[in-house]
Amino acid sequence: MSVLVLGGAGYIGSHAVYQLIDQSEDVIVVDNLETGHKEAVHPKAIFYEGDIRHIEFLRTVFKKESIDAVLHFAANSLVGESVEKPLKYFENNVYGTQILLQVLTEFKVKNMIFSSTAATYGEPVSVPIKETMPTNPTSPYGETKRMMEKIMKWTEQAHGIQYVSLRYFNVAGARESAEIGEDHRPETHLVPILLQTALGRRPHIIMFGEDYDTPDGTCIRDYIHVEDLIDAHLLALKYLREGGKSTILNLGSNRGFSVKEMIEAARRITGREIPVKNGPRRAGDPSILIASSEKARHVLGWNPTRTSVSKMIQDAWNWHSTHPKGYEKDV
Repeated sequence: MSVLVLGGAGYIGSHAVYQLIDQSEDVIVVDNLETGHKEAVHPKAIFYEGDIRHIEFLRTVFKKESIDAVLHFAANSLVGESVEKPLKYFENNVYGTQILLQVLTEFKVKNMIFSSTAATYGEPVSVPIKETMPTNPTSPYGETKRMMEKIMKWTEQAHGIQYVSLRYFNVAGARESAEIGEDHRPETHLVPILLQTALGRRPHIIMFGEDYDTPDGTCIRDYIHVEDLIDAHLLALKYLREGGKSTILNLGSNRGFSVKEMIEAARRITGREIPVKNGPRRAGDPSILIASSEKARHVLGWNPTRTSVSKMIQDAWNWHSTHPKGYEKDV
């Protein structure tokens, strides 16, 4: 039996594929390459280029392959873009998941790991954030992920598809071997922007707001190493295969780091200056987002080991410094 990884050419999905193959799983990758990179797909994975919204394409994959579980990373994920283009996000994320669940029902595949987000919570009532707290998304992106969770819940009741929804906080780092890493176009995540600036590929970074109610005035976020994140996905897969019930789990480090702290850490690790300019706050940016991941530790036995920011930035730097143009080929 094989594991199907949707979005397996993307940053997080490609790391999942590598770890699954490390564990001798047979892996099928589906990606439309809108934001993913074919070069990020593991050479031992079977790759299909296509879109999960196209039901006949997806049915073809399931007919050809023997699939017992799905890891679903295929979604648009830019908060700002979702505010500007909400219909794109509902059509791609929500409708795509609806089609996927229809095909899972047809082919009687019962196990699904879902890539969710802390954006489902919106502005939290308190930190650390627990899964029992209300969800009140402040962006169409967060709303689509919450809707996808609700669709899975009702589909489970009707058709018995068990799922684990993993709500991520800020993912950073890269595979320790530097074989694969983070390469978005455009890039919106803080760590790769810092490292691109260190490499001289950007003139400076923009710090969005210095007047938040935090010790140094900049936003505080919970960062998690991408390899620790994928460890949780593999544990969730094992949990479902052993008969575990559907659940929603936060994935974070339970620690918060401010933007200024991240800048200083990047300067220290790269030995580069990294110029900074101040900018206005971005709409919808909460002051503090820190996860409580106790439920994931209890339910899955998850024990993240790469929790220092220095480790995350060092592994990311190993990738960026050896791939300064990301997956783009030098001409």
